[in-house]
Amino acid sequence: MISYTLYKNENANQWVTFVHGAGGSSSIWFKQIREFQKHFNVLLLDLRGHGNSNSSIKKAIKQHYTFKSIANDVLEVLDFLQIKSSHFVGISLGTIVIRQLAETHPNRVKSMIMGGAILKMNFRSQILMRLGNIFKYVLPYLVLYKFFAFVIMPNKNHKQSRLLFINEAKKLYQKEFIRWFKLTAEINPILKWFRQQELSIPTFYVMGEEDYMFLPSVRKVVARHYKSSKLFVIEKCGHVVNVEQASVFNKEVILFIQSN
Repeated sequence: MISYTLYKNENANQWVTFVHGAGGSSSIWFKQIREFQKHFNVLLLDLRGHGNSNSSIKKAIKQHYTFKSIANDVLEVLDFLQIKSSHFVGISLGTIVIRQLAETHPNRVKSMIMGGAILKMNFRSQILMRLGNIFKYVLPYLVLYKFFAFVIMPNKNHKQSRLLFINEAKKLYQKEFIRWFKLTAEINPILKWFRQQELSIPTFYVMGEEDYMFLPSVRKVVARHYKSSKLFVIEKCGHVVNVEQASVFNKEVILFIQSN
């Protein structure tokens, strides 16, 4: 089972589960824990190969990574802890994992908060993926990861997020990075499906105004999925909204969860 950390609130009966992105770990939520624990029970996860879940690497090596299998890792923890349903907060690639879980087990997902959501790979991001596929066996993964981090989070005010993710990525193994990178092969068809299918689960997209790669497609999807989805755009903010503008993120997300 993947690694998890609990922060319980004895007066709360609702759960909020945090899902990080590729190359991160549960530590990226350090600016959320205190505020969210005031209102909810909090569950932090380290996805396979990340953070404290990298000790189970030998077992994971034998498995083919798919978004379904990664979502099932999350479900396994919920079942073990006997959490019937939870609100889910994700960042970047973590939002795809949450949406995948909602597809297969909608009764377990009370609401979805999608920070820096990825709903479509635009031309620039597809070029990035192709470059990564060409060089993934040649270059040290950290060189590739730093390059990706600079393209996705290019501005001065994105520096903290960039460094946080690069430092977390240092804890990955090269083979683990390649396994996660291979997931990009299935990303386009799965995102196309997500864009087409509106779920009845309340969904809150929290995006940075400067998240040039992913914000335009989120705007379009929210306009189409207006029955279930809302969008909040944070000014002067890049991709990693929960780190760059933590107080705004916390306030808006807590209000959204409390209204659902």
